[in-house]
Amino acid sequence: MANEVTIPLLPCASIDEVAEFYVMLGFTITHRQRRPNPYLSVRREDVNLHFFGIRGHDPEQSYSSCLIQVDDTRELFEAFAHGMRTVYGMVPLSGIPRMTRPRRDGFLVVDPGGNWIRIVPAVREREPAPTRLARALDSAVTLAGSHGAERQALRILEGALAREVHASEEERIQAEEFRAKLLARLGLHS
Repeated sequence: MANEVTIPLLPCASIDEVAEFYVMLGFTITHRQRRPNPYLSVRREDVNLHFFGIRGHDPEQSYSSCLIQVDDTRELFEAFAHGMRTVYGMVPLSGIPRMTRPRRDGFLVVDPGGNWIRIVPAVREREPAPTRLARALDSAVTLAGSHGAERQALRILEGALAREVHASEEERIQAEEFRAKLLARLGLHS
């Protein structure tokens, strides 16, 4: 499957209060429903949040939370802080609503419904771990180029070529080409 979208559905006592709060943060109201059940959806770029009203909901007792992963948490913090300063004259650091100071791992917004919205750095896919052959090739290049140790580089590279079974065709070609260069430098035949 591809292109799935997950949107949190968070509780609140008043969709109107939540709507004002998120508009202050730069969100746009995309849907508001009062009857038969209070419902609100807001959007800011690719961030979508939906809220449902519950009579008697106590924000102080809320345990609802969601994560928003963004490329630049600092940029979003500054945009939210600007909106809060414009409306409140400050950034509330305690009570409900509030926003924590940014840290390396992001920041937290607690909205009027008591929902904890955690803004964190986006998780990127990690590069696949290099194969033994790729590491051996890097070592061989360093040894031959920086240290003039062509024979040692050749031993490392030939050993890795003999043992490595998970290397890609491209890695094998690169290793074989460098092996040929080492053999030529040493005056040996392949």
